[in-house]
Amino acid sequence: MLSLLLASSLALSTGTNAQSADPAAIARQALDLMDAGDYAHVEALFAPRMAEAVPADKLKAVWESLPVQMGKATGRGDATTATQGDNALVQVPLHFEKAELVAKFAIGADGKIAGFLVQPVQAPPAPAPAVAADAPYAEREMAIGDGARALPATLSMPKGDGPFPAVVLVHGSGAHDRDETIGPNKPFLDIARGLAAQGIAVLRYEKRTKAHPEEFTHGAAFGVDEETTFDAVLAVDALRKTEGIDPKRVFVLGHSQGGMMAPRIAALSGHVRGLVLLAAPARPLLDIVVEQNRRLAVLDDGKTSDAERDAISALAAQVKATRDPATDAATRTVMNQPAGYWRSIDAVDPVAEARRVALPMLVLQGARDIQVVDADWQAWRGAFHADPKVAFKLYDRLNHLGIAGDGEGSLAEYQQPGHVERQLVDDVAAWIKAH
Repeated sequence: MLSLLLASSLALSTGTNAQSADPAAIARQALDLMDAGDYAHVEALFAPRMAEAVPADKLKAVWESLPVQMGKATGRGDATTATQGDNALVQVPLHFEKAELVAKFAIGADGKIAGFLVQPVQAPPAPAPAVAADAPYAEREMAIGDGARALPATLSMPKGDGPFPAVVLVHGSGAHDRDETIGPNKPFLDIARGLAAQGIAVLRYEKRTKAHPEEFTHGAAFGVDEETTFDAVLAVDALRKTEGIDPKRVFVLGHSQGGMMAPRIAALSGHVRGLVLLAAPARPLLDIVVEQNRRLAVLDDGKTSDAERDAISALAAQVKATRDPATDAATRTVMNQPAGYWRSIDAVDPVAEARRVALPMLVLQGARDIQVVDADWQAWRGAFHADPKVAFKLYDRLNHLGIAGDGEGSLAEYQQPGHVERQLVDDVAAWIKAH
């Protein structure tokens, strides 16, 4: 799934030195000041790098957008403090009418706030249910890659005599687990088991940003290929070498950003039979991120508040800075990611790359998708409508996760339990078997 930039997302930067002041008191003071609208005083509590990244005007736009999105603030929970390296980390639960958030602070020994982040409370995902004994498939653990950098994975393998066609599932943006768990929903689990029940093996794995987040910290340079492409190529290779798999019939199914990267994965691998693109962007992600936030701003009451407008303006300025060659690649911009990371994504032209690999493709889109929208669907249609190797399926009731619903889509819908539409899974299975 594309990571929506909530206006409540702020940078968590790094600080130095051991903690000596009372970090919980400093965090509570900052929250009290923001509640009082004294953002200049809060900025004075920031370490220099933090003050530069989040000046008072940006802090105001973000903080005042929270009740617009989450409803009225109803109080705070008790602060908890832990140590991480040279920083003290303070977490303060924030209660709102529509959501539970947590404010996270990194505070140095000098009492300065070196990092600040507000995000939804994330409960540990429920484990995948066990496979029924009479299911026509079984699951086993695998690893993608070797040694300490390997990624845990699960292979859903049909029972019976092979060799079987097979699919590698590639996640959307964000630190996803192998089931692509989003709230109570597990779209990759649904797809994997649905296809395996129809005689198609499926490999799904932990995304590198989930399994090894330490690889993307401490200023290490990384781009979308390190995040997504290279691991997917390794997964294709591992699947082709697995007993019972037909190495000439290995497909890639990419969801959202994974769909955008699927043509590149196929080109680098050289051993992909075809591509399934589910809710795949066809346009630059930096443009889509701004567009998403504008759309979300009007979903609640049909209009954009001043706080939301300020937050969107700040985001647009970050996008502009990211694309400015004068901005250092290590400078953190959109979603607190380095400009170099976003430039690696901005350089991806999925339609052009799909043309170059010239593989059979199945392009799937939900009409209720609020993240990857009709403009992307039409771009894929416009580029490949005359190509006999490319098929298209539009589902009137499906959202970005491939789950059915009614009415206008919303972020809250992702927190409602559901399953990927059976018809979508059946369509994928039929298309793969036909190729």
